[in-house]
Amino acid sequence: MEASELRRAVEAGRAAVSALGLQADDAVVMNNSDRIVVRLLPCEVIARVSPSAHRDGAQFELEVGRRLSEADAPVGALEPRVEPRVYEQDGFVITLWTYYEPTAPTDLAAAGYAQALFRLHGGLRRIDVAAPHFMDRVAGAQTCVADREQTPDLGSDDRELLADALDRLSSVVSEGGSGGQLLHGEPHLENVLSTRSGLLFVDLRDLLPGPSRV
Repeated sequence: MEASELRRAVEAGRAAVSALGLQADDAVVMNNSDRIVVRLLPCEVIARVSPSAHRDGAQFELEVGRRLSEADAPVGALEPRVEPRVYEQDGFVITLWTYYEPTAPTDLAAAGYAQALFRLHGGLRRIDVAAPHFMDRVAGAQTCVADREQTPDLGSDDRELLADALDRLSSVVSEGGSGGQLLHGEPHLENVLSTRSGLLFVDLRDLLPGPSRV
């Protein structure tokens, strides 16, 4: 978000939490992209604040987070002191989540991460939500690579390399025929919290059906 919108988004999150009877005198922005993730103090609530046009995405993430917590999957939990729903304030939609005091990331070794990811996808197999297939995202990437107006800074060699890789991997996935399940769309380390409860995955907006194996 740009600086002016960022200030409004922070204030919207703070106002929404204050209206629920929690003290939110200060705010620390922890992530700023198409939405913000803000830690509100001293109540220790994480607010995810998005423009109101993203309401469906916020509702989807909230519902997935609720179901995965019930399935005992390793995910950040919703804030237990308030009703689990999407709040609206000043043109923004807001969901409220538990704040976890970070610990040293000793569990971010490959084995610990792999075990947590395995548990997450075990939980995802037990929930049923509608989401676009991951090949839709691949098709979007192929369109961007092919369209020089959308990707003017991409050199010819890089464009050819990406186009070939996307075509080849798409074929491999399509021919795999192994069925599929919901997957975390972006399970990179910025979306993993190291906490006293172990590794927890966050940012559940981009769940999408994909192959369970190829």
